[in-house]
Amino acid sequence: MSIKVGDKMPAGSLGIMTSDGPDSVTTDTLFSGKKVVLFALPGAFTPTCSAKHLPGYVQQAGALRTKGVDTIACLSVNDVFVMNAWGKDQGVGDDVLMLADGNGDYARALGLELDASGFGMGQRAKRFAIVVDDGVVSQLHVEGPGEFKVSSAEFIVENI
Repeated sequence: MSIKVGDKMPAGSLGIMTSDGPDSVTTDTLFSGKKVVLFALPGAFTPTCSAKHLPGYVQQAGALRTKGVDTIACLSVNDVFVMNAWGKDQGVGDDVLMLADGNGDYARALGLELDASGFGMGQRAKRFAIVVDDGVVSQLHVEGPGEFKVSSAEFIVENI
């Protein structure tokens, strides 16, 4: 069953890259007492994800912050090294926290996993955006297959 508006975000741990190397952040640390936009996409360095999804959040980071967003976080079922390299490639700087869900455990916990094995990509996360207020889902936007609308940064800015 998929997470829904009003639900508490599931507990978990996600990979992050620090100046000291790979580390992790708990979802409690990520969400507690903060307004967070968590968006997910099927894969780093993939066409829509690299051309539109992640760049949109980098471009709209200031607008989201003026609307009270404390953290913008990008989640993908990739390892921490890939997420770090992709973040550097995309110039995210401090605007977007790059989160690695290496085995897809958090995508599964959310009920938002995607079977992309038909494309040679295995299990991934669906394309989505969740607005989280102090650990509770206040908005949930999940894209249909092949779509890119409701999880975009522009859509979130307009609807937050």
